[in-house]
Amino acid sequence: MTNRRGFLCGVSGALLGVGGSGCTLSPPKAASRDYFAELGLTEFINAAEPYTMLTGALMPREAVEAYVYASSRYVRLNDLHDAVGKKLAEMTGCEAAMVTAGAASGLTLGTAACVTRGESKAVQQLPDTTGLKNEVIIQKAHRYGYERAVLNCGVRFVEVETREELEGAINENTAMMLFNNTNDPDGRIKVAEFAELGKKHNVPTFDDCAADVPPKEHLWEYLNMGFDLVTVSGGKGICGPQNAGLLLGRKDLIKAARVNAPPNSRGIGRGMKVSKETLLAMLVAVEVYLQRDHDADWQEWERRVKFIADEVSKIDGIKTEMFAPPLHYHVPHLRILWDEAKLGFTAAEVKEQLRMGTPSIEVRSSPPDRIELGVWMLREGEDQIVASRLAEIMTQSA
Repeated sequence: MTNRRGFLCGVSGALLGVGGSGCTLSPPKAASRDYFAELGLTEFINAAEPYTMLTGALMPREAVEAYVYASSRYVRLNDLHDAVGKKLAEMTGCEAAMVTAGAASGLTLGTAACVTRGESKAVQQLPDTTGLKNEVIIQKAHRYGYERAVLNCGVRFVEVETREELEGAINENTAMMLFNNTNDPDGRIKVAEFAELGKKHNVPTFDDCAADVPPKEHLWEYLNMGFDLVTVSGGKGICGPQNAGLLLGRKDLIKAARVNAPPNSRGIGRGMKVSKETLLAMLVAVEVYLQRDHDADWQEWERRVKFIADEVSKIDGIKTEMFAPPLHYHVPHLRILWDEAKLGFTAAEVKEQLRMGTPSIEVRSSPPDRIELGVWMLREGEDQIVASRLAEIMTQSA
């Protein structure tokens, strides 16, 4: 097995204690009732990712305790927003920060900030952008599903492909330049150059890094590069509440985003409420995340990949390889390949048996001819269960 730096020359990070479960450093106190069982729901082993449809990541014990603490106390919401934002900014080294209702909420509020600049009349009229700057420059290769969160503000996209096209597209109606961090390899204008162009033309730049933490450095390195705003999902690699996100960046723009957000009643983000429980739990999740031994986490994930790979590789015709996506969910994963015609079973059949078996196991979304596993959301000992179930299914099917 290659070492960490030789594997991808990358940096790691995420919340997974070797002795814990998922992102939890130590198991929380057992509930008095099995609520999911009462509702007829089936739990599963997450060998996929902290996908929203799989309810994100598990929170560390400390964040759960903070959530419960806040649930039994009253506090003025704006005061709490101020205090949490100040603390988050200190921890990440940025000018200002706020907790949002997920990264998509961060996209909407950040865009609203760039369009309205916090001016009361403008805030109240969105998504009507009459008389306001309403154009957002985006690379054609960066168009993506979550752009709806930006378009909700009443803006329109101006597509470009080259540096020359981008500079030619900037005019008096340009409100913002949007960069989808995961698509950096696909666009012709790379991340650092994009930020530089924004600074050159005095146009706010916004980098969507929703699922691109880990590594932890992404919480500040794009801002240090020159981006004015960055949004990050709170319930993925950081392991905060699933309905939380972070909006980090320029002090004036974060202030304007707050004006467009709850508890203000007339902003476009009024429905994007962040509770006191979520605010405090997200703060504590970030504290815990930044204190982790990320090198040790990476080594543990590599160990899990190797363990599962060694077990399934005992079956003739099965090939395995370790990989880590360059930006999105940048942690060690396992890819399992075989000749479906020779072995007599398909990847789709294996996925279905994993999902319908006991325990139920979810795996990563992948091309139809393979199985891909994410091991970083597994709880302690679940790598052994996944390996055993895979070997059992493949042996019986062959």
